[in-house]
Amino acid sequence: MKNKKHEVLFLHRYFYPEYVTSASLAYDVAEALVRHGINVSVLCGYPKEYTAFEKVPTREEHNGMKIRRIRYIQANRKSFIGRLVNYFSFTIAVLSRLFTLRNYELIIVYSDPPVLPIVPALSSVFFKNKFVYVCYDVYPEIAHVTGILSKRSLIAKVANWVNNIVFRHVEKVVVLSSEMKEFLLKNRPTLLPEKVEIIPNWFESKDQMERYDKEIERKIQTIRNENTFVVGYFGNMGIAQDMDTLIEAAIALKNHENIKFLLAGHGVKMSEIKSIVQCEKLENVMILDFLHGKQFEEALNLSDCLVVSLSPGVVGLAVPSKTYSYMWAGRPIIAIMNEPSDITNELIQYNAGYWIKNGDVSRLVSVIEELYNNPEKRKSMGENSRQLYLQKYTKEKCTAEYVKLVKDIIGRE
Repeated sequence: MKNKKHEVLFLHRYFYPEYVTSASLAYDVAEALVRHGINVSVLCGYPKEYTAFEKVPTREEHNGMKIRRIRYIQANRKSFIGRLVNYFSFTIAVLSRLFTLRNYELIIVYSDPPVLPIVPALSSVFFKNKFVYVCYDVYPEIAHVTGILSKRSLIAKVANWVNNIVFRHVEKVVVLSSEMKEFLLKNRPTLLPEKVEIIPNWFESKDQMERYDKEIERKIQTIRNENTFVVGYFGNMGIAQDMDTLIEAAIALKNHENIKFLLAGHGVKMSEIKSIVQCEKLENVMILDFLHGKQFEEALNLSDCLVVSLSPGVVGLAVPSKTYSYMWAGRPIIAIMNEPSDITNELIQYNAGYWIKNGDVSRLVSVIEELYNNPEKRKSMGENSRQLYLQKYTKEKCTAEYVKLVKDIIGRE
């Protein structure tokens, strides 16, 4: 294995030049490995929507990484069937190139799509190479608790079959939190504790090619000029996020002239939220599309507090990585979730925010009003939030853990 020409291959649906968070995180790890003299190749999907480039080459070498982008069927991701088509079409496209995986000593595979890890698992059986599984979301359980998938469905059975093979052959599993590690060790009988590493995600401000939306900029400027207290929520508004508690709080505060809610992102709940805002005539709520780059940072900076949420039962199955960008911005953070997590524990420990249970609208309203009425507390919590980011969630700190992990596996000093 040591004499192989190539050392590390990244398998991920999203990668550079896409600006979606999972693409940026994978790129940061690959870039860190290259800086440490490790050969890096990438096999990823061909970009469709998360890129500012109209045309991207299917093959290129960028910053020392050899990137190959493969075309696959990309259906409407807003529907369940569309997401399934995307998952399986990309996995099949990668599987058709299984023989080329023999050239790599180590494969780093991500959980998007959730069936993709079967490919490096098969490669490890046939070609004896090793693989690391980076688990951002736990499947199929996250689909069970959110009501998308029955435990008896064929898709759930396929997912369990994939998991049995993956966790039997994996070299290391990277999870994002201690509660995720605990869940996997409890529910994956073939997974040994020494195979699980906790490496959280991170955030970094970047200068990058981006689509700069003039209409979004106009709306952001409107909020800035109003000089109001802004409650911000950014990122996915899907089945794993509790948007109901936040929207109910906005309804309760709709007559408060100086408190506004800024929601930006995408997801299956977006159309429902827009409908509620219209029906309830919520003039205190502004909804924007997915933000990235400088416009995302502008929105963070004009927010006075920031909200992160998980639906009931999702703690341990997913981690809202937007939290680290909130910490970077130095703002108080309100975490809406039913169970304790690394995030809620740290917010309380560092006095950087609040933990609200799902459905506790009166408590959320009270917290928002408390922050509105107490600028000094707002400032103090924001500073604590920023310090928490600097201590634990910078790109340098987190990618260094990946570098150490990879070096240990491939036997590099």
